Amino acid sequence: MNDDYVEQIKSKFGLNQYEAKIWLSLLSKGIGAAGEISAESNVPRSRAYDVMESLEKKGFVILKMSKPIKYMAVNPMDVIENLKKNAITKAQKHSDALEEFKSSEAFKELSLHYNSGVKSIEPSEMSGMVKGRNNIYSKIESMIRNSSKSIILSASPNDIAGMAHLKSELSKAKKRGVGVKILAPESSNILNALNGEAFGIKNSINGFSRFLITDDSDILFLLSNDDEVHPRHDAGLWVKSPSFAKSVNTMFNHMWERLN
Repeated sequence: MNDDYVEQIKSKFGLNQYEAKIWLSLLSKGIGAAGEISAESNVPRSRAYDVMESLEKKGFVILKMSKPIKYMAVNPMDVIENLKKNAITKAQKHSDALEEFKSSEAFKELSLHYNSGVKSIEPSEMSGMVKGRNNIYSKIESMIRNSSKSIILSASPNDIAGMAHLKSELSKAKKRGVGVKILAPESSNILNALNGEAFGIKNSINGFSRFLITDDSDILFLLSNDDEVHPRHDAGLWVKSPSFAKSVNTMFNHMWERLN
């Protein structure tokens, strides 16, 4: 049993070393008693029954009513579908709990702490690096979520497609009366990603930069072309500077007016 393969199964299916080895052995054998499978998988016999019980609870094996007790492997496709369903259910419960927490006194205390801390920060210190594409996309969605007047987004098609909640946040911003302008190459792909939402979208004909400006106040510059850097190494510079944001906004609007 190849160690790399066992590690891959462990990672993808959320199993420990013994569980992965026993499940793989049982898949090859189809059906077997705990003692047989422990010998084939090199898992100590003293642990085999506990591991089988754990795999049964997780839906990887079925207990057969026989003497001696035997186990049958579940089809990996069925295992994946069950794991997906459980993951979605668990994530939804967690999401619901977090949403409910937003109306609690404890959350109000958190907000008070944050607002108090922000007031003590000097304006010149309102900047920082955002590293990793997932963190960058989260920052973009947060800036859009907190916008009240304007949104200017210059991005790649991969950026648009990669932000899971972008369409939802832009739609909510639009309903709040926020002006939205999006500049990107291949606008047709962007429109498809946004499902035809009536935002202001134009082609960036001669190349493009990746940045976001909200409310003439916050600006996030992404430092690399997303095709040239690994997602983990993608990085952006965030600055809260009304004067700087307004200057970039003015330059953007001049360019915007020249585009068809």
